[in-house]
Amino acid sequence: MAVEFVGGLFPRNQLAPRGAYGQKPDLNYLRDLARAHEHAGFDRVLIANGGPDPAVLAAYAASQTERLGFMIAHRPGLVAPTVAARAFATLDHVTGGRIRLHAITGHAAEPEHGDTLTDKNDRYAQADEYLDIVRRSWTEDAPFDYEGKYFRVKGAFSALKPLQKPHVPISLGGSSDAAYRVAVKHTDLYALWAEPLVDIKARIDKLKAIAAEAGVAAPRVSLSVRLIIGETEDLAWAKAKDIAATLKRNHDANVARIDRGHSGGAQRQVDVAERGEVHDRALYYGTSSAIGFGTDSTSLVGTPDTIVESLLAYYDLGVTTFLNRGYDPLYDAIDYGRWIIPAVREAVARREQDAARRASAAA
Repeated sequence: MAVEFVGGLFPRNQLAPRGAYGQKPDLNYLRDLARAHEHAGFDRVLIANGGPDPAVLAAYAASQTERLGFMIAHRPGLVAPTVAARAFATLDHVTGGRIRLHAITGHAAEPEHGDTLTDKNDRYAQADEYLDIVRRSWTEDAPFDYEGKYFRVKGAFSALKPLQKPHVPISLGGSSDAAYRVAVKHTDLYALWAEPLVDIKARIDKLKAIAAEAGVAAPRVSLSVRLIIGETEDLAWAKAKDIAATLKRNHDANVARIDRGHSGGAQRQVDVAERGEVHDRALYYGTSSAIGFGTDSTSLVGTPDTIVESLLAYYDLGVTTFLNRGYDPLYDAIDYGRWIIPAVREAVARREQDAARRASAAA
């Protein structure tokens, strides 16, 4: 299966103190970063929550690019599902069919926004209902009623349907059984943070088992991992250690503001880090521990050849989308387009050709 690359679109450099993230966006930087990803060969970029509104940033970045897609982080439940469905359908037309809705569910509640559910099973049950209504709003041609535990609508209908058919694609991440079950029901892409190869294999196997139990095809799998490249292994690891030190300084200065509790994925990071700071050949947990864990903060460290080989090892387990962003986003995107993306695509194409030849010979 063809491989997809997703970068990250942020209005400011991520190595700046965290408090700067929510400040006035630098639109020139945002434009340049979007164009850099497009020229580097990325398929789309993730726009995360926490700063300026992701949908508005996507609309702006789409106006500055031609083909780049946008993976928009969205927390189910903060707005009515019918309102969200109409907004995303509108954005799909505005961007020329270049968006994906990425549901964020497992993180700590945000009571300042009216998000008060703390039990993880309740949060995914709410997301299940929410995505039910969103998808029906996108696809049904007549008004419908919905009576759930968390949402109730009567005569819901949107005349505006997404440009993409049958609807805007949806992705979701999470570590609990509830997350897997929502993913196989509603999504075409299940997002994982990078873990050691043996752990990722177990998680993909579990995803496939739950999909089989539900009688549906398993969604594709995305792996999120930072890439830290050096001309030599020593230079790459020195760079990684320096980045981790900067992240820790920024985290320590803002810890009271950002300590919101752990998602299941963050707890898994803690558990893996207790087994060691480096796993497999290049997986580094120092950048994750530096910020107190949470988010896609683990890294692959090494020369371009080392990183390409590491990504291909995940591909061989069943990962077909790589969410790769760096800590110096603009220059990292350029480097990924120079050293990583074409090499991985070429290697995947060879694997597909070899598989096709083996299948033909067997037939």
